[in-house]
Amino acid sequence: MKTRLCETLGIDVPIFAFSHCRDVVAAVSRAGGMGVLGALAFTPEELELELKWIDAHVDGKPYGVDTVMPVKYEGVEQGGMTEATLEAMIPAATKQWVEEVLTRYEVPRLPDGVESFHGLLGWSHAGGRAHVDIALAHPIKLIVNALGPPPPDVIEAAHKQGVKVAALVGTVAQARKQVEAGVDIIVAQGTEAGGHTGEIGSMVLVPDVVDAVKPVPVLAAGGIGSGRQVAAAIALGADGAWTGSIWLAVKESDTHPLVIEKMLKATSSDTVRSRCISGKPARQLKTAWTEAWDGKGSPGTLPMPLQFMVTAEAQTRITRYADAPGSRARELIGTPVGQIVGRMTTVKSAAEVIHGMIDEYIDTVDKMQGLLGK
Repeated sequence: MKTRLCETLGIDVPIFAFSHCRDVVAAVSRAGGMGVLGALAFTPEELELELKWIDAHVDGKPYGVDTVMPVKYEGVEQGGMTEATLEAMIPAATKQWVEEVLTRYEVPRLPDGVESFHGLLGWSHAGGRAHVDIALAHPIKLIVNALGPPPPDVIEAAHKQGVKVAALVGTVAQARKQVEAGVDIIVAQGTEAGGHTGEIGSMVLVPDVVDAVKPVPVLAAGGIGSGRQVAAAIALGADGAWTGSIWLAVKESDTHPLVIEKMLKATSSDTVRSRCISGKPARQLKTAWTEAWDGKGSPGTLPMPLQFMVTAEAQTRITRYADAPGSRARELIGTPVGQIVGRMTTVKSAAEVIHGMIDEYIDTVDKMQGLLGK
């Protein structure tokens, strides 16, 4: 199962696991894959604490950090706006509509002294750069960017420290731009994936990207959660698999128990691409929240980062009250997740998932070799 990326990054198997949970990242890396911590939800101070913890619990195994430095977002032409300036751009009618939805589902306000999610987080170059600076102060092996090519100085800084740079793409054109920018590894993410994703399916996208950017290595992403799918990714020309959704329901995950319950019951048809998280299309569980934003009466979503800012407190309230007895907030709670959710039916440890994928990969390859022999 080893590919050239295994030697390049010092991992045993080319399975990459994106997660916002440090326990998952460390567990996957210890099991022989590469855990990649999603930094978006952390302030710089929080990210420093998370990475210190991973350093102490990864047993010296390689890991990476994923951030977001979007090419297009509100205020980018002006070199980035302050949070206060961006906040002033959010229409009062949208704020009122959000509150009306919360009232309809009987979601209480936050108690005094309880803070909501930070409204801007990393949805800007400034936020992403802060994450990169902190990440490069730790023994990471990989830095990953989404929503466009990383800035040239970020790539240069990573390369100076021997850190490889990867980037997610949803089209061949995007892949070529990333390679031109100096990115080392392309993650070709099909529309089946959770979170921000394009419209092209993995079976079409992966070989197209592989052919367009060779010899640059490509990771296949989108709908991958089993050894058979990893084998398919390798057969399409990829050098490994980028996975994300399947780690939301492992034992080490810090996903809300109610969300795990919803995912274990969901089918592959129970997700939707919606702009209601960030203003850009992102696949997530279908909930009353997504239906409200995409339904009649919705004011429409706002550009990045305004959309997340206008919903940050709402998400905090929904999460806080979702598991209260008789709460209707449970109808609103969800998560970014891909179509692989239909195969996420049991809770296993991260190591069990990795080992299961390896075993199934071997069985699949053996079967294919047997067919070839016949």
